[in-house]
Amino acid sequence: MRPVSSISVVALGLIYLAACNVGPSGGGGSSEMRPEGTCDPDAPACAEGQACELVVDGDPQCATPVVLRGVVVVLGDETPVEGALVQAVDANGTAVGTTGISASDGTYSLVVPAVRDAEGSPVEGVYTLRVQAAEYQEFPTAIRPALPLDVASAEFQDEGWVIESALTTIGLIRIPGDTSGLGSISGTVQAELNAGALVVASDDEDAFTGFSDSQGDYVIFNVPSGSYMVQGYLAGIQLEAAIASVEEGEDVSGMDLLQLSHPLNTVSGNVQIVNAPGDAVTSVVLCVESTFDDVTGRGKVPPGLRVGSVSGAFSISDVPDGRYVVLAAFENDDLVRDPDQTIGGTEIVRIELPDPALGNDVDLPEGFKVTEALSVTRPGADGPEQVANSTPTLEWEDDSSEDGYEIRVFDAFGNLVWEDEIGPTTGSATVTHPYAGPSLQAGMFYQFRVTSFRARSGVRTAISAIEDLKGVFFYLDTEASSGETKQQPQ
Repeated sequence: MRPVSSISVVALGLIYLAACNVGPSGGGGSSEMRPEGTCDPDAPACAEGQACELVVDGDPQCATPVVLRGVVVVLGDETPVEGALVQAVDANGTAVGTTGISASDGTYSLVVPAVRDAEGSPVEGVYTLRVQAAEYQEFPTAIRPALPLDVASAEFQDEGWVIESALTTIGLIRIPGDTSGLGSISGTVQAELNAGALVVASDDEDAFTGFSDSQGDYVIFNVPSGSYMVQGYLAGIQLEAAIASVEEGEDVSGMDLLQLSHPLNTVSGNVQIVNAPGDAVTSVVLCVESTFDDVTGRGKVPPGLRVGSVSGAFSISDVPDGRYVVLAAFENDDLVRDPDQTIGGTEIVRIELPDPALGNDVDLPEGFKVTEALSVTRPGADGPEQVANSTPTLEWEDDSSEDGYEIRVFDAFGNLVWEDEIGPTTGSATVTHPYAGPSLQAGMFYQFRVTSFRARSGVRTAISAIEDLKGVFFYLDTEASSGETKQQPQ
């Protein structure tokens, strides 16, 4: 395993803790300018090992920090992963707190902010984890969502407030093939807003991504040799691109992204929800075009480039320059982009910002059509689901007007591993079909996608489909020697 580049180790060692003499619950200490035990979040003065935290209905206080502890392992065999970067992010995708680096045994720890009650106990703060490592696929991905961690679950131990559970154990999927020639690109987002930026290194064919931490530092792992345009995306800022040249196995540092004064952009449009419940709403996101996979219909969405509760007109503001794919109904909301390519409003929409003709304010010329999705019964109805064997049965809601179904199964890297087609089903509310592709690989995540169609006069027309992020499953041999099932990582 290659070590993280030296610039990253120094930057990731920075923490937001500062000074105030307090006990474990957050009281005690003093300041010449503030009441005893309180602090200023913009200029904290707390003792070593303490953090300046917000307080419900009170002044900020110096308090014992909340520490997330866990382990990073190889999904499937639980081998520890060394050198993984672990970040906590809030609901907006913004990195918070410190960054953990996993040790040789896979263990890591990091500190996260937490709103306190009057006694200093953590009561508010919900985060998910993001993990990157050389030789492994990053976590989470579109089909592998991260589960939330609530700081209110922290327990006070000898060393302070600690969160440690199955949710802080993260399983990574090893990149197949020889990874010895892969390098990395690292640097700092030098801007007023710098936490959680999506950083993309792309050439004419591929794109590799990372996210900046709470200090603005980023690392993009697993980059083949070549020349790359490195660009950063985060709502509210414009960043100047950098050019990185990577030799085989090289770790390239110092690729800093500087803030620009260019005006930001606004993207507006309209969504038409058809053949769905009357109160249905959806979301619209902007995906960086270089990260978008046409086969799976997925890509990376920068923090802030999303609008929810859409049932008609929508607008996304503060969008940085770049090329994007506009996606509607990308999340699990019982809706899906209408797959019927013979009607308007169903094609993939790609935009360039600023628009050469329209400038910074872009009104999309055609509305998006979304329709009610085919619901998934198993596996993966409510999230990634473990299957009992390597040839599971797939089950989904019957589309009563169909002439058949197209079925495809992808692995976690977006590779098509199996496809099939069946005719119409009658007399049942659901359709079942056994997976008959290659045996599933232990420790790999998969997703099955189904599209219903009509065939009239030799012309096939798609009707509906399973949602973009449902139907996800994985196979693990979890039988311990005692016959008990072991608890699995995220």
